[in-house]
Amino acid sequence: MMKTSWQTGNLPAEIGGLIGRSAELAELVRLIGEHPVVTVTGPAGVGKTRLAIEAARACRLPDGAWFADLAAERDPGLLAHGVSAALGVGDQAARPQQEVLAERLAGKRMLLVLDTCEHLLASCRELAAAIRAAAPGVRILATSRCPLGLPEERILRVEPLPVPPPGDERPERYDAVRLLARRAEALGARPAGAAGDRRPLGELARRLDGIPFALELAARRLRTVSAGELAERPGDVFTLLGDDPGRIAEGRHHSLRTAVGWSHELCGPRERLLWARLSVFPGSFDVGSAITVCTDERLPDAARALTRLIEASVVTPSTAGRCRMYAPMREYGAFWLRELGEEEELRRRHHRHYREAALRAEAEWAGRVQLDWTDWAHREYPNLRAAIEHTVTEPEGLELVAALWFLWLCAGRIAEGRHYLERALACNRRPAPARTKALWASAWVALAQGDLTVAADRSLEALEEAGDQGDEAGAAAAVHVAAVLALLRDDLDRALKLVCESIDLYSRVPEPGIGLAMARPTLALVLGRRGDHARADEVLRGHREWCERHGEVWSRSYGDYARSVLALARGNLDAAEEHVHAALAAKWRLGDALGSALAVDQLAAIAAARGDGERSARLLGAGQRIWSAFGAPRAQAFGAARGSTEHRVRSMIGDERYEAAYARGTSLEGGVLD
Repeated sequence: MMKTSWQTGNLPAEIGGLIGRSAELAELVRLIGEHPVVTVTGPAGVGKTRLAIEAARACRLPDGAWFADLAAERDPGLLAHGVSAALGVGDQAARPQQEVLAERLAGKRMLLVLDTCEHLLASCRELAAAIRAAAPGVRILATSRCPLGLPEERILRVEPLPVPPPGDERPERYDAVRLLARRAEALGARPAGAAGDRRPLGELARRLDGIPFALELAARRLRTVSAGELAERPGDVFTLLGDDPGRIAEGRHHSLRTAVGWSHELCGPRERLLWARLSVFPGSFDVGSAITVCTDERLPDAARALTRLIEASVVTPSTAGRCRMYAPMREYGAFWLRELGEEEELRRRHHRHYREAALRAEAEWAGRVQLDWTDWAHREYPNLRAAIEHTVTEPEGLELVAALWFLWLCAGRIAEGRHYLERALACNRRPAPARTKALWASAWVALAQGDLTVAADRSLEALEEAGDQGDEAGAAAAVHVAAVLALLRDDLDRALKLVCESIDLYSRVPEPGIGLAMARPTLALVLGRRGDHARADEVLRGHREWCERHGEVWSRSYGDYARSVLALARGNLDAAEEHVHAALAAKWRLGDALGSALAVDQLAAIAAARGDGERSARLLGAGQRIWSAFGAPRAQAFGAARGSTEHRVRSMIGDERYEAAYARGTSLEGGVLD
């Protein structure tokens, strides 16, 4: 006869407390209260067991909460015996133990926690069904990397803890950083260092993808090494955490490598192969891309294998048909990809897939799908960057970098674009259409950063190579850069000559794309500076008609910006503000950093013209924050207009008030753009 008190249960003692997870905990307690079987799923090390224990502790059932750890059980036939032992139910050799256990639980109102079920799914499913049939008052809470598969089962999927974005100044707001810091402090470490800087903790938490088990292992390392040093160490996360590759842990996992390896053991050959191949995707990926890159004669049905990896919590689904693998899963797969000898081939496939997509994006970008392709480029940037890094020294890499000119210039990746364009050009010196495109794109991004000398050199080089190849579109783009350079230097005669030459060259090209449309706002600005407002207005009307006909957004927003500049010059402040707000809305939507900075500076000029010095100073501060994000421009480039506005505002409100308002603008406090 069992002597255990059913009112107490046998939950493990609380260790360290639960950090974060308040929403998940509340949802899990609700599910347990409303449904007979609930399974907590998620990837290795995400904290399924700890969350389940906390939820079980919060559930007040008359006969308690009981915990059965199944991690060490390898024989499905002994499952019922293991659970019985955890509950204090004795064996009866003459009867099946599952029957004995179910009978013993009849009439009980309790919670049974079956922890770590993924390697015994069929047996756990059968046992749970038998218990529910004999003891409907028993609720079952399982933790597993895969659902049990019962009809009445409800699933709570647990994801890693939120991590701060790169460059976040207050990483301690994020649960992953709080967990890392608190665990390290409990071990006697000083995770923030003597200066109290928690930004390295944010970098470390981000590298570990917010996996709680990985964070707890990292906390131990912080007793002997700083967070910054640990975050910057080369190698995979297992090396980072000091995992021994030869170490094998039985039962409860004591290293991240064994925890992830446990998932690997439970996969079939096709799932393991796909797992390895998916490691070439550095961030999230869409299902179609994964299938395209990973399918071949060795893996003809990658879609089915992907479904199984999702069910096993190796791959995590997100929104809109996208998936990802967290760092430990991805890096474990990368190890096996190298072992299989497929790393180079899969990286080539990955690059080819994204290069072809980038070429399609470039070809279609000037039309009605412009926003779709821009969103695609932002979403796929980690994959595009990986594809570039793998081939940047080769012609295929140059072609990819050049095709992404719209991402570098129009979608705000100015600093990254300059970096990759310069690398690709340095490694690919043979003249080719892709090199010409990379040259004029490099000129544009250098100009955006205010580096006029490099912009001039690159545009001249692009013009020379375009002439040698008979590339009129490339020549037109190079001449357009030169026209903008002349405008910035206030050489209006030269600017007018060059922009008209650029438009003439574009008009000879069967499909000039967005180049011709973009040259027109430049022409309007030059004409406006020369006092020819009527012709400037005419040019902008034609430009808007073209943009509306083609569904184009980016170039149209520059037309709106030009309209605002012309309206301000004529003293029409309401029209100037209306046009620049339209431009800013589009620029913000696209992620166009240069366009956004220009628009905010224009708002500052309008505010100054209205006599609102405080608002103008705040806007100048906000604009400077945007400029600084991609390389503050030099004074001779875009600084002249800013300097004129600043001088006017300082004379209006004084230096002290100006500096205070400007500082509020740089911190983006108080609705700067309102």
